[in-house]
Amino acid sequence: MKAVTITDFGGPEKLEFLDAPPPASPKGSEILVRVKAAGLNRADILQRRGLYPAPDGVSQRIPGLEFAGEVVEVGSSANQFALGDRVMGITAGEAQAELLLVDEKLGVPFPATLSWAQAAAIPEVYITAHDAIVTQGQISKGEWLLIHAVGSGVGLAALQIAKLNGAFVIGTSRTADKLDRAVKLGLDRPLETADGAQFAASVTEITEGSGADVILDLVGAGYFAENLKAIANKGRVLVIGLTSGRVAEIDLGVVLSKRVKVIGSALRSRSLDEKAEAVASFERDLMPFINEGKLTAEVDKIFPANEVAEAHRYMESNANFGKIILEF
Repeated sequence: MKAVTITDFGGPEKLEFLDAPPPASPKGSEILVRVKAAGLNRADILQRRGLYPAPDGVSQRIPGLEFAGEVVEVGSSANQFALGDRVMGITAGEAQAELLLVDEKLGVPFPATLSWAQAAAIPEVYITAHDAIVTQGQISKGEWLLIHAVGSGVGLAALQIAKLNGAFVIGTSRTADKLDRAVKLGLDRPLETADGAQFAASVTEITEGSGADVILDLVGAGYFAENLKAIANKGRVLVIGLTSGRVAEIDLGVVLSKRVKVIGSALRSRSLDEKAEAVASFERDLMPFINEGKLTAEVDKIFPANEVAEAHRYMESNANFGKIILEF
């Protein structure tokens, strides 16, 4: 098989589409998938740079956290999928290859009405967003959700999920055009942050003094101080991205007085059972809307897998609105 390969840690030029040993035959509840498309994520850039090591037992050289493809072999105790089934899902790595070995509990069937690229754009971002704002953040009808980097894949997924749950959404972006496009997808109040992380006063005004009930932060340290100013009493701050850094100063007095919950979350480092639980919750709560076409992933651009270096350059330019997909 061929696979996206990190030949050495560094820039996009360190990526090539090379021959690689195929996975072993599936055992137990594993399935072997012929990958048709795979989503590109910020984590892939970090892994390419040597800053986001894959878990034990997963190749450090073949990235990829989400996939869509066709089941070509099943393990002896696998019973959720049959040969030829269309499956999309998450994995701890190695999804950007022509063949992928994965536990069936991390896969979800999807209809033929979705293209391979559309399906590949769904798993990582929708499972992440649903787990963050619904399972952990417990967003509810009438609450205010603040999403940083709302034009990202996770940001747009969170926006749609929040609207399904009857929440109001404020979204930030450094790009006015991305905010305009997000408004067309249901964003209630756009906030441009091109001049830096000065959004708390605006959030307080928009929410008539109460602050955001839930904040989904894909940016990290650079926004944390403002998050504490912008959060409501008993609010929940969910940190799932670190693009602006990982070390922040925390005013514990604000945390105590507002009774704030600060929650860090990542899918990749979880156990198989924990990931399977997140996948099952996503399948139960969101797949009916996806199957009916009421939830759709925003696919920005599709690259052939052998143009992966260019795909990384495009993502690093921050020009994308929604997902970047590799096709195999």
